[in-house]
Amino acid sequence: MDATALSRIGLAGLAVMGQNLALNIAEKGFPISVYNRTTSKVDETLDRAHTEGQLPLTGHYTPKDFVLSIKKPRSVIILVKAGAPVDQTIAALAQHMEPGDTIIDGGNEWYENTERRIVEAADKGLLYLGMGVSGGEEGARNGPSLMPGGSFEAYNNIKDIVSKVAAQVEDGPCVTYIGEGGSGNFVKMVHNGIEYGDMQLISEAYDVLKNVGGLSNSELAEIFDEWNRGELESFLIEITADIFKVKDEHGEGELVDKILDKTGMKGTGKWTVQQAAELSVAAPTIAASLDGRYLSGLKDEREAASKILSDAGLKDEIGSVRSGIDKKRLIDDVRQALYASKICSYAQGMNLLRAKSVEKNWNLNFGELARIWKGGCIIRAVFLDRIKKAYQRNPNLASLVVDPEFAKEMVQRQAAWRRVVGLAISAGISTPGMCASLSYFDTYRRARLPANLVQAQRDLFGAHTYERIDRPGAFHTEWTKLARKSG
Repeated sequence: MDATALSRIGLAGLAVMGQNLALNIAEKGFPISVYNRTTSKVDETLDRAHTEGQLPLTGHYTPKDFVLSIKKPRSVIILVKAGAPVDQTIAALAQHMEPGDTIIDGGNEWYENTERRIVEAADKGLLYLGMGVSGGEEGARNGPSLMPGGSFEAYNNIKDIVSKVAAQVEDGPCVTYIGEGGSGNFVKMVHNGIEYGDMQLISEAYDVLKNVGGLSNSELAEIFDEWNRGELESFLIEITADIFKVKDEHGEGELVDKILDKTGMKGTGKWTVQQAAELSVAAPTIAASLDGRYLSGLKDEREAASKILSDAGLKDEIGSVRSGIDKKRLIDDVRQALYASKICSYAQGMNLLRAKSVEKNWNLNFGELARIWKGGCIIRAVFLDRIKKAYQRNPNLASLVVDPEFAKEMVQRQAAWRRVVGLAISAGISTPGMCASLSYFDTYRRARLPANLVQAQRDLFGAHTYERIDRPGAFHTEWTKLARKSG
């Protein structure tokens, strides 16, 4: 092919995310080649490129034609289902690629798969990036948050493209080189874990306001709109307000009330909680959100339990709690509880990233991660700018909870937070995310915990020894013998 006609980059895998990202790249002025195993997807993308502004996009129907249509050193983005399909796509493309070319996997991939592929690609002389892409279909088309990790050379090959394609915020594009190995995928995984926590906390705020406060959907829409103009301003709060406004076209009232209360999931939340356990990092808010999804799946069992426990004499306390409620104060309390709980959830996510960064020597920049999450992605929120500043003030910050600014806010909000959780408990409404965040806060802030008793128990039945607070060394006591003697 004529070198002037070659594309600047290629993209393989044209489901909606792939199509949208390809069109975004083309729209930013970078000629792009696209390929998909199912040829109709190639035609569909070509049609869209035509109708969405005569964009510089060319379609290809074989791996060879696709690869050869890209300018050297070639960079190819893959957006296919994680796991085996990625390996199959790499195998199909790599046989036509040359040393120095780059493969970029943009899927939600398990980070160790990326680390394996980096080694396999290097054996062929190829560079490799595992790049987290957040923002859903709309983000992919109009500006996502991008989290590329792996070969720094590969990142430099596409830096000009990703810097224009990513969401733009006042302090730059929402993309940065994350680090080596599978760090990009790992950061995206934790982003999704934080997203689970956020969504759980918002659903709990909704539950309390609706069932204890007795608020209608139109009142909820107004409240979330108002919250979105303050400290809680974020994508998830904004879309929640929109959800409450949508009428059901098949009947009376709003659509949200007709949706089955069973939550689906793809697996990144589970991976986050598993990694937290592996690294001995407490992430109770994220874990509670995962448990919430598991329990929501037991719809039939929950309906049966509701009836059985009601027959056994369990009374619904919501009505009696609701009767003494000051609605205005409840709304303000819930806002404060949601904010304080969110800080704990983000603190847990950041601490997990730190632990992994230390283990893998990734040298992650937490302020920069908060910055690239300010736009394009699902957890984008105004308060991420304050998280960025917290890590700029102190890159070795032990936890967001002890950053002077956030600490002040937690202290100011804790009374409202405790009122909301206490109210929910007395009304029999579960708020596992808010409770987990509050327990995390209360545990973390206490200089002395009852862990001394647990350690004594371990020493009694397993001779695991213990340390003392008043002298150095490891100690073991014959507890049972001494207890009998003194008894």
